[in-house]
Amino acid sequence: MGLLALAGCDSDPKAEPWDGLYTPLKEQGDIIADTGPFATCTVRKDISAPCGSPEVFDLSSCNRASLDTLEREGAVYRGVVRVEYMQPQREMATAAVGLRLSPDGRQVEFLNGIASSSSQLGDGQFSASMGYTNTASGVYFEQFALGCEAVSPREFVGCYSYCADGSTYVHGTFRAERMSWARGEAESSGGLKLRSESYVELGQSVDVFVAKDHAYVVSIQRRGEPGGLTVFDVKDRRRPVFKTSISLPGDNYWNGVWSKGDALYVASASSGLIVFDISNPASPVFLQSYPGGGPLDIHTVLVDGDRLYAMSTGRNAEVLLFDVTTPTEPRLLHRESLGGIGTGVYGVPHDAFAYGDRLYVSHMSGGYQILDVRNPENFEHLGEYTYYGAVSHHSAVGTLGGHTVAFEGGERQGAHLRVLKVDDPTNIELIGEFKLRDVASIHNMLLVGTRLYIAWYHEGLRVLDVSNPTKPRQVAHFNTYRESDPKREDGQYEGALGIRVPGDGHVYVVDDARGLLIFDEP
Repeated sequence: MGLLALAGCDSDPKAEPWDGLYTPLKEQGDIIADTGPFATCTVRKDISAPCGSPEVFDLSSCNRASLDTLEREGAVYRGVVRVEYMQPQREMATAAVGLRLSPDGRQVEFLNGIASSSSQLGDGQFSASMGYTNTASGVYFEQFALGCEAVSPREFVGCYSYCADGSTYVHGTFRAERMSWARGEAESSGGLKLRSESYVELGQSVDVFVAKDHAYVVSIQRRGEPGGLTVFDVKDRRRPVFKTSISLPGDNYWNGVWSKGDALYVASASSGLIVFDISNPASPVFLQSYPGGGPLDIHTVLVDGDRLYAMSTGRNAEVLLFDVTTPTEPRLLHRESLGGIGTGVYGVPHDAFAYGDRLYVSHMSGGYQILDVRNPENFEHLGEYTYYGAVSHHSAVGTLGGHTVAFEGGERQGAHLRVLKVDDPTNIELIGEFKLRDVASIHNMLLVGTRLYIAWYHEGLRVLDVSNPTKPRQVAHFNTYRESDPKREDGQYEGALGIRVPGDGHVYVVDDARGLLIFDEP
């Protein structure tokens, strides 16, 4: 699939100033059009065979010889599954599938992040299977992907099956494409020049904050590797110097980071908000974890003036507010449990953006929610924006054309950028969209003036001109994703994740496999 029609090109002429006029758009979800099954293979009803085995699928109408034209050596393919059957059945469900091939292209090494138990490639064959036992339930799950035919050397369609203890749980058809640079793009455009690259040893790099000429990168656990905090001296952006790394035993799933004054705040899945003293920026000193009194899963943090907001994705789905007037001594003011307000769907606050007197909360399956936070002891829910299959993940908010405009991104296959007019939280309107490949997902974004910087997983770093937010247009990009990098896998959450544009003339991006990348600001 190419760049979808709503996505602009780097070479587009400069956008005209926005006059504030717009036409509301119809919300259509992330997978825009259901055009029917992706492939002609079907599940046979006339035979008795183990769930998901090749014999279950009728491939007689497939052009399987075309599968030999696919690019294979070291390739990573990601796909969207159109679910034809699900137990229990749901409305127009979709799923994701990923396959990583061996360097020599002779076998599928991983299927959805788990080592393949068997695979066949060549002579008209493209199949993979894997199985595992869920340690919590004891249920044995199996997954199968079988190619039907190639659409191009970088794209193919096929059938997919997911079984639980030998019974079909999901089956459907899928379309998958190679995740290396798409659309014949160059590595970069628009003046985005890579000045340095610093590998991060700890786990999977996910976020970065820049303070005191140091970059603080946090990581989560990955395949037995602990996460933690890695510190680089970046006085010379061309030659960052590794200073230290910190990983606490049993507490190193650290997903978010921010700083104020001499305090560094880290979001921990085990102990909540961790505070380090960075009066010596190269050598953080652990002070305390908050709020205390037991484990608390904090996923992300942000500082707005003397306030720190922490998003807890734990059971209570809370937004926590701290007073950080004294940065190294946060004081808990309020805990707000949002649940799935007005949606009937349970969600969790993944991230938030503070703008004016409002907090804009990306509440995953609970949608995009807006709170009045003037009273630190009593947040008022003002409104929300939801849609079928919502996975509201991250956002940025600003004033453009006399309107308060939110740029909202989801995290799932098909996720894309939504532009919302949020002047009236009780009547939020969709006024613009920007899309790339529907097999990739957005992670984080930052609004700087009329430029929107997006860490777009497999799509790398994308820079959009949003001076006319009804028509976002791409003005620069850098493809950070490379299949050959150490730690690279076949998952949905691969590529560019964390991003900061601190105003020092540089853009800081964290790629999960490559580590810290520093660019000149375009």
